[in-house]
Amino acid sequence: MHTDRTSTTRFPVPVDAALRDAGWTPGRWDIKQAEIWADALREHTSPAGHRHAVFPAAVEAWAEFGALHISPTGPGRRIAPAVFHLDPIHGLHLARTLGDLGRALGTEVSPLGAEPHTQSLLAIDLEGRVYALDHTGDWYLGPDMDRALTTLVSGTEPERLTTATTPAPAPAPAPAPATD
Repeated sequence: MHTDRTSTTRFPVPVDAALRDAGWTPGRWDIKQAEIWADALREHTSPAGHRHAVFPAAVEAWAEFGALHISPTGPGRRIAPAVFHLDPIHGLHLARTLGDLGRALGTEVSPLGAEPHTQSLLAIDLEGRVYALDHTGDWYLGPDMDRALTTLVSGTEPERLTTATTPAPAPAPAPAPATD
């Protein structure tokens, strides 16, 4: 089967090609499947009572990219391109882990998918920023899905999250002036 290798204006050519090879096309939107995943995550409670956060940025990412198995074929820029599966159920039993990451980042985090070869979990936050969590640490993949996909497919080295790179929580509101 011939696959058109011309890029959309949205993704670099190698990223566009990997996405199209996985079945993505511009305008892809499977909200029914995204809602099934959202319901499954909302219904799951860990034995210790931890629950998943489900929010619009996650549902939108699942609707557009969910169920894709992405296997880039080209060389990476700094590291090997990632092979990954975008299915949030990979993180079903990691509600506490994602909750802990969300607290550290001052946001909520939801599962996005996994890199099966490295056993990394992919996650997305309220603002649409994307992360990878693995046995070596937590990694920032990009400020949105497009840049995160580009990082994963192109083999760009992600930024390790540390206390120096973790955003500080928002300051508490100033107390109201006292009235007599």
